[in-house]
Amino acid sequence: MTTIRDTSNVDVARQPVHGASGAAGLPEMPQILELEAGPMAHGGHCVARHEGRVVFVRHAIPGEVVRAVVTEAGEGARFWRADAIEVLHGSEFRRTHQWKLADSLRAHAAGRLPVGGAEYGHIVLPHQRRLKAQVFRDTVARIAGLQLEVHVTGAPGDDPSGLHWRTRNAFAVTPTGRLAMHAHRSTVLVPVRNMPLGVPGLDALKLWELDFTGITRVDVATPASGEPALVLLTPADAADLSQLGGRMHRQTSRLPDGTSVALIVPGENPNDRPEVHRLRGRTWTQETVASALGADRAFRITGDGFWQVHRSAPSMLVDAALAAADPQPGQVIADLYAGAGLFSAFLADQVGAEGLVLSVEAAPGASRDARRNLHGVAQAAVLNGMTDRVLGGWLAKPDQPVADCGLGGRSIDTVVLDPPRAGAGKTAVERIHRLDPERIVYVSCDPASFARDLGLLSQAGWTAEKVDVYDLYPDTHHMESVALLTKS
Repeated sequence: MTTIRDTSNVDVARQPVHGASGAAGLPEMPQILELEAGPMAHGGHCVARHEGRVVFVRHAIPGEVVRAVVTEAGEGARFWRADAIEVLHGSEFRRTHQWKLADSLRAHAAGRLPVGGAEYGHIVLPHQRRLKAQVFRDTVARIAGLQLEVHVTGAPGDDPSGLHWRTRNAFAVTPTGRLAMHAHRSTVLVPVRNMPLGVPGLDALKLWELDFTGITRVDVATPASGEPALVLLTPADAADLSQLGGRMHRQTSRLPDGTSVALIVPGENPNDRPEVHRLRGRTWTQETVASALGADRAFRITGDGFWQVHRSAPSMLVDAALAAADPQPGQVIADLYAGAGLFSAFLADQVGAEGLVLSVEAAPGASRDARRNLHGVAQAAVLNGMTDRVLGGWLAKPDQPVADCGLGGRSIDTVVLDPPRAGAGKTAVERIHRLDPERIVYVSCDPASFARDLGLLSQAGWTAEKVDVYDLYPDTHHMESVALLTKS
């Protein structure tokens, strides 16, 4: 049992306290509670109670007694939120936080807020994984009513500290043009001069030294394969792109040779293709993925396209999905929410020339990437459209050609799906079930949405035969899972 130094006399950072309606106001004095941290919950906080009210406490460990500053409250609120600012009785699994700016104890002692994104950084890595396994089990039991035995596996070669794994990073920009990150659930910007979770190539760019005045967001892709980085700059509204482009070209001339830079201007509507103004280099990156179950493959990813952020995630998830799907020559496999075609490419190799992989993706940019990445693979068809609608088309007109949203008279043997954080949802799940595949391979980055979909599939007669959970987000509460579902 450890005791952290007394911080009762420090100036606690003042911050908005939100009521149930979300309205914010600054209190005269932040409310400090002494709490015993209960079990870890999905979202990165411990469940505690104060006078019968649930308080979600971040930066604590189950079993600890802490002093915590209330960050969101309200008399009518179902629960409050708080940050631990002092540890009265510490856990044996506590360590000094790996990232000073994300450390709640040091941040509040200095009179500021911690940045979000590393809420497990004060916990030793093996215990982080035990907690994630417990959260996964509890979430599935609570939402789906199912008891699953799982453990959490880390990526080979990960730093024991949990650092240096992110290949994709996003930053806000302060009014003075410096890189920053937001405090958790806040508009408050905290200037940063490093990002310890990022791969070493990120710090090597020294973006913290540049003046990004006129830019609101900086996205950085630093490929795991060592390919040159890509920096995407989102201009502020009403910016003069000609002047801004010239100034950003001069600013970024200090970046390492080969680094690509582009301005990216979002469209007026969410589905509009963004305008991309290349300043130097190219507007895409290349990632090489090695698989123990197939040949290595190279993938082209446009600047704003989705790609797994952990340097080892693509290879680990490909191998897990292939093992679960067990693709055989001649089979028909639907790869839903397929992105740039990561799973589709390896599945197509396995089903061979007589098989068929239907790579379905709603985002136009990701579908364009998939077409490039699957170019020349005759047994792979890229379908751009909402997953629900594509599934509905297959059910309504299965004999139609694949290009016309049919199945060409064939039936689907396996469904692989990797939906966004919100999950697949009731309509998609029901339509997958009606397609009557032999197996479903569900890849998920969120245990709550996975549990909701799993509950629906369980009611329809599907059983989770095998579920593997992977720690592809060390020092954070996030996790990835791959589940094999078969008919009961």
